[in-house]
Amino acid sequence: MLWEGLSDAAYIDAHTTGFAALRDRVREFSPAHAAKVCGLKADDIVQAARWFAGVEEGGTTKPTSSPKRSPTLSLWCQGLNQSSSGTDKNSTLINLHLATGQIGRPGAGPFSLTGQPNAMGGREVGGLANLLSAHRDLANPAHRAEVAALWGVPEVPTERGKSAVQMFEAAADGEIQALWIACTNPAQSLPDQATVRRALQRAEFVVLQEAYSSTATAAYADLLLPATTWGEKSGTVTNSERRISRVRAAVPAPGQARDDWAIAVDVARRVETLMPPARAAGLQGQTMFPYLTAEEVWLEHRESTRGRDLDITGMSYAMLEQAPAQWPLPEGGAEGAARLYAEGRFATPDGRARFVAPAWRAVAEPRDARYPIALNTARLRDQWHGASRTGTLGRLFAHAPEPTLDMHPQELARRHWLPGDLVRVASRRGELVLPVAASEAVAPAQACIAMHWGSEWVAGAGVNALTDPSVCPVSHQPELKHAAVRVEAAGLPWQIAAAAWLPADQAWRLRDALRALFPRFGYAHCVPFGREEASAPDGSPAATPTGLRFRAALPGPAEPALLQAVVTALGLAGVALLRYADARSGQTRLMALQPDGTLRAYLLAGDAAADAWVLPLLQTRQPAAAFGRALLAARALPPSPVTPASPQVCACHDVSASRIAAAAATASGDAAARLQAVQHALRCGTECGSCLPAVKALVQGVMQGAVQAGVLAQGQLEPIA
Repeated sequence: MLWEGLSDAAYIDAHTTGFAALRDRVREFSPAHAAKVCGLKADDIVQAARWFAGVEEGGTTKPTSSPKRSPTLSLWCQGLNQSSSGTDKNSTLINLHLATGQIGRPGAGPFSLTGQPNAMGGREVGGLANLLSAHRDLANPAHRAEVAALWGVPEVPTERGKSAVQMFEAAADGEIQALWIACTNPAQSLPDQATVRRALQRAEFVVLQEAYSSTATAAYADLLLPATTWGEKSGTVTNSERRISRVRAAVPAPGQARDDWAIAVDVARRVETLMPPARAAGLQGQTMFPYLTAEEVWLEHRESTRGRDLDITGMSYAMLEQAPAQWPLPEGGAEGAARLYAEGRFATPDGRARFVAPAWRAVAEPRDARYPIALNTARLRDQWHGASRTGTLGRLFAHAPEPTLDMHPQELARRHWLPGDLVRVASRRGELVLPVAASEAVAPAQACIAMHWGSEWVAGAGVNALTDPSVCPVSHQPELKHAAVRVEAAGLPWQIAAAAWLPADQAWRLRDALRALFPRFGYAHCVPFGREEASAPDGSPAATPTGLRFRAALPGPAEPALLQAVVTALGLAGVALLRYADARSGQTRLMALQPDGTLRAYLLAGDAAADAWVLPLLQTRQPAAAFGRALLAARALPPSPVTPASPQVCACHDVSASRIAAAAATASGDAAARLQAVQHALRCGTECGSCLPAVKALVQGVMQGAVQAGVLAQGQLEPIA
């Protein structure tokens, strides 16, 4: 940008400080050098710079409402954040926007796609160990004094608390004896699970405030406080455009579940009676926690924002009942600001934005000869965080039905592995056994595991047994996106593959029974499948069964008692079965048929190759009785054709790829018209929207095939916006 004059010198001079230091810093990195470090092409970096600046190749500006540049909007997820230099990476992206004036104007700006529920609200209330409410810094004496005055106390602590990683390291060392965990699952989500679990075991008292008792952390809790979850609570939420909305409970809280704020207030009132008085002069004897409703808590937060950059003193619950509102909206204001920084003024003492010039730093744990693979973690389309909630629905696993280690096809070919082979991936902190999968999305010498696969689903401590606890020195965010690992064949030839349709009211109890067997196997996973119904049309509990899929492996045949425990958990004990057993070779195959001739459950132990065709036979409820004894054959191919299940694309409306392709083929018009017709007929991509890219790709694929067949003209094949 500097070489070609793509930066906005006028904007830099008028609205920023610190650019000279940044200019000197980036001289160290030519496009050629940056390309080598990042594994990119130098020409691509140059082109990206021109695009970002809003100019065409060769330096000519694009036609736009602005006389100089087209707007640039950058969006990012955890790739920048979950890094030992995460703050530097975020600052660098913001530097690009400031250097080109791509901020404070329509269609321009840095836009973080945070992955936490109400992440904006969490930042607003100071939900970190170094923050205070309303974007205040604990290290700032004036900020501490403001909060102390608001709370009616002589002072607030001057030293920051520990970050999440630091907290568990301290607990593992015995420095912290009690842990109170709310609305998170550290036994799944934090890196270096060996340390995290040692901390949970060593702590004298662990309180877990949670909506789901099936999380990995729940097993370590001395006290479990049932909490309400989304749809059961009332309050406010802030979205990514600073818009605050009222949230109202849609259903009553079940059982003894309570709102998080109510639990905290109840405990706080009891604790304050056991401690020396902490109120400022004139307030002695008054509780510090007088809140009776969520609105009263919010009112204190509202007052804490007075005079701050996110001032919401002009809002009220009554206003938010009518419509959401954006901050800042100070007292006396009519409406919030739709756009920040439009005048080039920022939330700093002099109103100027600050360029930051960090030095480049490599990853905390580079690859080496012993650990030659770079492990990344990623998200699955239909899962959320540790899947403590989304993982209760079998239909949300249709997109990714089992945990895998994804590697480039070249890596599998070089090692003579096939997709589905069990491999052992190990870092300096732990190891995990998973089936390997081929993926063009992963570069050679790299591997990827979805972040959701914890010990709730797979034997061992899950993906974060491998990850690196190194943190960014500013944000204290751990480097979950990179760890050096090695990958080798697991050497577990004796395997179990099993699946069953189970009564919905028994499925989770039986899943827990299977999970309890995980430690006795060298590898195991248990994942639900199927499509649940909340209730029958008459309001009674749904009769739709829940599917469970179980896979496990050992170096040699399992002990009879262990195998029988699996059989019992799958509902295969004491019922009529097709059975084959050869104790000498360690082979067992069981098939349970429904009265209509479809499969209800099966177990393949020893040689599990037939799982490739028996599983779709069960899941799609195809007639199976006619196979007879052939169902018990140890073969990778079925004795007669089995219709393969078409991959599910839309989880909301249970729409498969084949149905989308068929609807697109019978529709008419260009790609956009066909997409509209497909969505009208099948409703795919009309609910949450997460499948929409896949739906568009299928429509494009159908049209491309029609072009190649000569049915359509090339001009009709336009990309879908």
